Amino acid sequence: MVKRTRLLLRRPKNTKALNQAPGTVTYIGRKESVETRLEVIDYNKESFDRYTSLRPEDAFNFESDDKITWINIDGLSNTEEIVKLGRYYELHPLIQEDIVNTNQRPKIDEYQDYIFLVVKMLYFPKDVTDKNNGSLISEHLSFVVGKDYVLSFQEADGDVFDNVRERLANSKGRLRSNGSDYLLFALLDAIIDQYFEVVDVIGDKIELLEESLFQSQPNDDITFEIQELKRTILRIRRAVFPLREVLSRLEKLDSDFIDEKTRNYFRDLYDHVIQVSENIEIYREMTWGLMDMYMTTISNRMNEVMKVLTIIATIFIPLTFIAGIYGMNFEYMPELQWEYSYFILWGIMLLIFLIMLYYFRKKKWL
Repeated sequence: MVKRTRLLLRRPKNTKALNQAPGTVTYIGRKESVETRLEVIDYNKESFDRYTSLRPEDAFNFESDDKITWINIDGLSNTEEIVKLGRYYELHPLIQEDIVNTNQRPKIDEYQDYIFLVVKMLYFPKDVTDKNNGSLISEHLSFVVGKDYVLSFQEADGDVFDNVRERLANSKGRLRSNGSDYLLFALLDAIIDQYFEVVDVIGDKIELLEESLFQSQPNDDITFEIQELKRTILRIRRAVFPLREVLSRLEKLDSDFIDEKTRNYFRDLYDHVIQVSENIEIYREMTWGLMDMYMTTISNRMNEVMKVLTIIATIFIPLTFIAGIYGMNFEYMPELQWEYSYFILWGIMLLIFLIMLYYFRKKKWL
């Protein structure tokens, strides 16, 4: 059962801190108490090293011309740590501001020495046995991609990159043999693959709601489930639709550290996002149809009830008429003096009832 309190519409927080200069690094999000944690993966074709730390200064020691460094930062509420990393990698203040602004829409910015991307990572919690009962998690994710490094900034611990880490550790595929541009592709590919799983779950939820609507007595809370589903689809739509423009621009960027072969992979990602977008639009229309279907079902049930009540009232109209006539207090009513008039009257009333009942069944009104 869906809690009704979850369906209260919350006004979104400001996308920018008020009365502050542009470039001010102010965290805007809900996960206020997440400790900043760093995961550093340093690799090339022959070697692979992995480190974790709570100090951003530990990420300053990985600069090599023959290795690619992926630094994943979990936790954005500690803005001082983000600023330290931003200063070391010479990130523009506006980029640092967007990194900690979790309401920032997906976008891409090109600078001289690096590329900045904002995307949304969508997934259902892994600890939920039945994903149909789990709430969608939408996590703000930023990438800074340079010639030999990739920085990824996440709101909190937990992501969809386990497969990428495994491929790097086991030297599977092309990851260890390519540059930072291909690592960016692998990370974006993991995010978009998860979009497909999210969309599949949404499709399963719609099918379950359709089955429930066709039951004789659908769940009374189904309207709240439909509203929750509509909100979830809207969140997915806000994350996916801007990503089409991001990937289109990424494919066409004129950058020294984006290989021509990698552009083909980015083009493939763009096709996948288009497919996800089309599925989302289809499910969005189906969700609106679910509410119409529910209202139609309720109307049909009400019509059935009204039909039965109308038939009952129609049957009792002639019986009430007869009872009303012989219930009048006139002194001279000869039928009242007959010996079997009471039983005759009951027989006539019963006969009228049976004839009308037969007629209604013949017309298939019952």
